[in-house]
Amino acid sequence: MSTHAPPERGPERGPDLASAPVAAAAAVPAAASVPAPVPASAPPPSPPSSPSPSPSSPRVRTVVTALVAALVGAALLTAPAPASAARQGAEDGTWRGSTAPVEPVHYTGRAFDTCEAPSLTVMKAWRSSPYGAMGIYFGGRGRGCPTQRELTPAWVASVHTMGWRLLPLFVGSQAPCVVAAAKRPFAISGSPTSLGTKEGGEAVRAAEALGLGTSSPLYLDIEAYRPGDAPCAATTLSFVRAWSREVRRLGYVPGYYSSADTGVRDIEAARRAGTTDLPAVMWFARWLGRPALYTEPVLDSQAWMPHARIHQYAGNVAEAYGGRRLLIDRNTMDAPVARVIE
Repeated sequence: MSTHAPPERGPERGPDLASAPVAAAAAVPAAASVPAPVPASAPPPSPPSSPSPSPSSPRVRTVVTALVAALVGAALLTAPAPASAARQGAEDGTWRGSTAPVEPVHYTGRAFDTCEAPSLTVMKAWRSSPYGAMGIYFGGRGRGCPTQRELTPAWVASVHTMGWRLLPLFVGSQAPCVVAAAKRPFAISGSPTSLGTKEGGEAVRAAEALGLGTSSPLYLDIEAYRPGDAPCAATTLSFVRAWSREVRRLGYVPGYYSSADTGVRDIEAARRAGTTDLPAVMWFARWLGRPALYTEPVLDSQAWMPHARIHQYAGNVAEAYGGRRLLIDRNTMDAPVARVIE
């Protein structure tokens, strides 16, 4: 397998996301009921000598203040419950909590990815490894291991408690000229912009179902495709931009994985040309056998900096820790990781 343009992720090649409980909607208090006044039989006549109260008199001000307070209270009680944090920021692409945006969580160190999420027993055993983060294939129709038996909200919470940091990977539609034969059934068809927007929404919903909160990065996996095919590259770029735009609009951070010599090279060229709606984090595959996070030749030295790079530098490597063996890809990173809702 070429170390310059791996045609397919090593371990990422044959369980669906376990169904996650839907959070109950916040209860909305009913409007306060005000008892109707009991009419008197006949109000006493006002003394003819009593002047009408002035609008500025203390008595009138007191009554007006009470009426305003009652109206405001009723309005608050009948107002709809606030939308989720992700939807509050949907219009401008930013996440807004009660006071301030939630900043992405960054991790610097070694990471691995493997096709299917390992059991909690294996994850516990691998805490003795040099790795502190791992990639999880959480969604997308093009995943090599679509049946992720372990990948549930409980698993995510448990490994996060162990100290693991997570890199969520979405393997959706692929370039029309994708190299790997196993990925060709998932080639982009129809409108790449419409498809990218649709799959961006799917990625966010799948992340939410696993308990991955807004400001988490979601990494779009575009496998290596035929170099020099300009129409194919243009279609793929339109798809990636639409996907990134939708993920960002919904309050998450769009990341991107691809071969350094195809998908990454083309995204970097688009960046230099001033193209908008590009991914915010770059995960590039160049299997050198050693980390080169800041010296990748196809990337400008100032691009995707700081805290926005991952280098996959080796693939299909068997390693064992605590008596548990996995086939993995090796990565080094300085980039965002998932924010797990606790």
